[in-house]
Amino acid sequence: MSAGGIMRHLRPWRRLGSDRRGVSAVEFAMLAPVMIFFYFGLAEFCQGYMAQKRASHSAAMVADLIAQREGVTGGEIEDVFEIGELIMAPFSASPLNMRVSSATRINGTTVRIDWSRGHGMTARAVGSTITVPNGLIEVGESVVMSESTYDYDSPVDYMMPGVTRFSHTFYLRPRTVEKVVILP
Repeated sequence: MSAGGIMRHLRPWRRLGSDRRGVSAVEFAMLAPVMIFFYFGLAEFCQGYMAQKRASHSAAMVADLIAQREGVTGGEIEDVFEIGELIMAPFSASPLNMRVSSATRINGTTVRIDWSRGHGMTARAVGSTITVPNGLIEVGESVVMSESTYDYDSPVDYMMPGVTRFSHTFYLRPRTVEKVVILP
């Protein structure tokens, strides 16, 4: 084969090397999977964040509603727990566990449980001690403590495989009395 024949066979390959058609399609094919992964990851993160915020709001609402009362019955506490479950919508309320307790500072280092009720969580034992943030209450003062846990299971499991547990604790002082009591 002559030198001219070889050059004729190489021409299409040279044109291919300088041809810019289809570059955008190749770039898109390389970037699309990464962008789609980020999109679904961000969507999953946002869903988890919304579930965490709703669980937090549920615990805060339970503490707030109990702290506004002078006394509550066990049935009223169950009603308040149901309100906490309604706040979780559109997420399932079944993984939401809540507990509300009233505690009084006995001395500078001891805070004792006066009463406690749980919904999916075991109630704290009356007379048991807890730790509260420094400066929250003085000796003789009481606090309503609400706790919640929520086991979030992502529907797509791309970025958050398995179950993620969110937990929250809120402390509120009683609004109208020194101590919220349990009524018969």
